[in-house]
Amino acid sequence: MASISLDSPVVQSYILYSAILALKMLALATLTGLTRMSKGVFSNPEDVALKSKGKIKFDDPDVERVRRAHLNDLENIPAFWVLGALYASTAPAAAWATLLFRAYAAGRVLHTLVYAVKPLPQPARALAYFVPYVIMWYMGIQVVLHYFSAL
Repeated sequence: MASISLDSPVVQSYILYSAILALKMLALATLTGLTRMSKGVFSNPEDVALKSKGKIKFDDPDVERVRRAHLNDLENIPAFWVLGALYASTAPAAAWATLLFRAYAAGRVLHTLVYAVKPLPQPARALAYFVPYVIMWYMGIQVVLHYFSAL
């Protein structure tokens, strides 16, 4: 059985990239607010008072793009946190695990950039989504294979 220790390079790498991803999600929440303020469109009546000539609007394309990117993070990054922690418990090679965690985080950051910050035509967003998605599947399958005898 693998020993989980904060001194482990795998665990340290997991913690580092998990923190980067959490900060990225927080940044998207901030970007949503900033986009609303710059466009003067809000979803709540009390927020309209924050900006003169502000209005309630639920379908501004720029705000909705940032919100969808944030929602995409909320749908995908928690799965990484679970699968990454479970994967770390399988005692993977430190260099390989670090590469997976790094590639996942880089892919998610790139996904945000090409989706919410500077939209690019497909397949940019699809590739930025697909690479981290495959990494999660790989880690999940490795966890199942490692602990399969528990069945």
